[in-house]
Amino acid sequence: MTLQTWILFLAMTFVVSATPGPNMLLVMSHSARFGLHAAVATMCGCMTSLLAMMSISAAGMGALLHAFPAVFDALRLTGAAYLAYLGVQGWRAPVRDEIDQGLASTSAQAPKHLYRQGVLVAASNPKAILFAAAFLPQFLDPAQPKPGQFVILLATFMVVEVSWYLVYAVSGNKLSHHLRKPKVMRVFNRVTGGIFVGFAALMATVRE
Repeated sequence: MTLQTWILFLAMTFVVSATPGPNMLLVMSHSARFGLHAAVATMCGCMTSLLAMMSISAAGMGALLHAFPAVFDALRLTGAAYLAYLGVQGWRAPVRDEIDQGLASTSAQAPKHLYRQGVLVAASNPKAILFAAAFLPQFLDPAQPKPGQFVILLATFMVVEVSWYLVYAVSGNKLSHHLRKPKVMRVFNRVTGGIFVGFAALMATVRE
């Protein structure tokens, strides 16, 4: 892999990662509700799934999903159902209880819960496997060993993705003061819940 190829991959990854999606929305929402430190668990959960999915795509899962559309559809609909569930939960979140408990407070179980949500949301889109299977090979030099190149691309992706997670998390954290007002919190809950339902609808209608 040449330096020019790596720079092109870096630029494209920067743009792709910056695009708002379920992962970024979840990180921003958790940071606004529970604080920046708590949102780190969400980031770790999202990255766990993304790295696993990219590794799976490198192992040939992308070709499997292409060959068996029914498997892709089952995963896609399951992911859409989970995003819709999160949206409904967010829309119906009890505003007064959140205000009384304090936005920055979390229970001892919260980091595990936030991590698990990050894992599930990131894993809810099987199209990420197909994207990785089609995107990554374009930057690999077939004349050189692929494992080393894959590690470089994966590390680059991790740094860029986590950087954007931090941008969204800091933005969400800045909203936390305003969210102490019940009316603002109610609007925030319904907007984020509605967006998750929107993502679910897109997921349910997407095709390979």
